[in-house]
Amino acid sequence: MIEVGEKAPDFCLPNQDDVEMCLRDLKGKWIVLYFYPRDNTPGCTTEACEFTEAAPDFSSLDAVILGVSADSTKKHRNFIEKHNLGITLLSDESTEMMQKYGVWQLKKNYGKEYMGIVRSTFIIDPEGIVRAKWEKVRVKGHVEAVKEKLKELQQS
Repeated sequence: MIEVGEKAPDFCLPNQDDVEMCLRDLKGKWIVLYFYPRDNTPGCTTEACEFTEAAPDFSSLDAVILGVSADSTKKHRNFIEKHNLGITLLSDESTEMMQKYGVWQLKKNYGKEYMGIVRSTFIIDPEGIVRAKWEKVRVKGHVEAVKEKLKELQQS
């Protein structure tokens, strides 16, 4: 997994509207990049709704919120419509970006091993450097913790 202080790996992925978004296009902005397992699952829905609720706060901190999963852009559109989400979701069906960030890992569930997304969040500064990261995120209270860390980073 990439570490704090490292340059964030570049990416170009389609968003829910099939518009390509690249890291280079966001230079000069703070980025909250969060990886989640699947659209319309309980934890992922809670996390997306909480990021949507906090979006105005992040916006006032000049930060963009990007959610990434291996779901298709069509699934992202349905997820956004169903829960009235106000954040951008990127589709990494090939898992190439997730592998670059180190969040595509071997997981175990009920004795079965499989490759999957480890719920993780990164804060990337306007120069493209990773300034904070959370691994194996517990959804409860996470969005608030990310917001507080972002404020702290901007003040230092």
